This record gives sequence, C-alpha cells and structure tokens, in this order.
Amino acid sequence: MRISIFPLTGAMLYPGLRLPLHIFEPRYRAMVSDSLARDRQIGMIQPQRAEEGAPLYAVGCLGHIAEVEASPDGRYNILLEGVARFRIRRELTVQTPFRQVEADIIPDVDLEALSAIERALFEREAKAFADRHGYRVDWEEVTRLDDVALINGVAQIAPFDAASKQALLEADGLHARCDLLVQLMQFFGARDSDDGAATLQ
Repeated sequence: MRISIFPLTGAMLYPGLRLPLHIFEPRYRAMVSDSLARDRQIGMIQPQRAEEGAPLYAVGCLGHIAEVEASPDGRYNILLEGVARFRIRRELTVQTPFRQVEADIIPDVDLEALSAIERALFEREAKAFADRHGYRVDWEEVTRLDDVALINGVAQIAPFDAASKQALLEADGLHARCDLLVQLMQFFGARDSDDGAATLQ
C-alpha cells in the first residue's frame, strides 16, 4: 500500500495504542490535510539519522487519525491510533512536500499471553528500572493491564536510544518483545541514569 509518512526519531507507535502529536511544520500540515481528505492514515517511522532526507528504518507503524483539532493558523493537534506495523518496499518519487512509501503490512503474530513467570520477571525488571531512574509509576494500574497493552505500552514510551526503540518495534511477537525489553532494562538500568553514552547502536 501507499503510505504518507511522518519521520520522527523516538516517536514510536504500536498497533492498538495512541500517540498525541502537535503538527506545525508546513509539509506535515499538508500531510495531515491530505490524510483527512482521504483515509485519515499516516505512517510513523524513524529516520536513521537526524538530517533532512535521511534514510528511513525499514519498519514503521500505520496510524489512523482518531481525533483532530485544527488551529486558526493551520497547525493541528492529532491523536494517532496504531493500526498495524508496515515494512517499506521502496520510497516513492512524489510531488508532495511530504515523503511517501510503498509498503507491506506486517501481520501481528504470537499475541498469546505471557506466562506467569515471564510477566513476573518483566514487572520485577520494570520496577527496578523505574526505581533506578527515579520514575514514578502507578503499579496497581500496571497490574490491571493485559499483556499486550503492558509490553507494547512500555516499548512505546521507554527512554532508550533510537536503535533500541526500533529493535523493539521490529521484534515479532509479544514474547520476543518482552524478552528484548527485559534485556534493554537490564542493560540501561546498569548504567548511571546520567550516562548519555549508553547505546546499543
């Protein structure tokens, strides 16, 4: 399928989750206007480098504009709801100010619930990571989340480097993503919280 894309480092989206975005650049305002006139869909994906026209990572997430608020000056506040991951086939040559790609939808696999041992290990590592870095978490609320919402939700907001966040998005299945999250929390949790050099790149 043809997807209009919004390349943004660190802004991850997962199927079933939501991502609020403030759209102010003219090219992305044009993208949102175009999307609202068509299918209300845009693709979130990370660039490989922080520079104009940088190559894109191979996998992103298609989002549906669930809510939109337009400002008089042309800016938008939108709430993007994740639909499905996609894998880029090729970037298209287009006349629009925003980039577009041809991509294949990646079907969700392995969404079976975590085992009690997997869930307990994940929650233990998450608590240790949060304590180490001073994050305040409502753990009672966490225990009410189903496995998919918990693992994908943490993967979406985790404060890891871009390559690590990309690896989480590309992980196929809930069990693989959970395992990788545990490894990343152990790796980054072992570093001092002010150590900006921690990276898996």
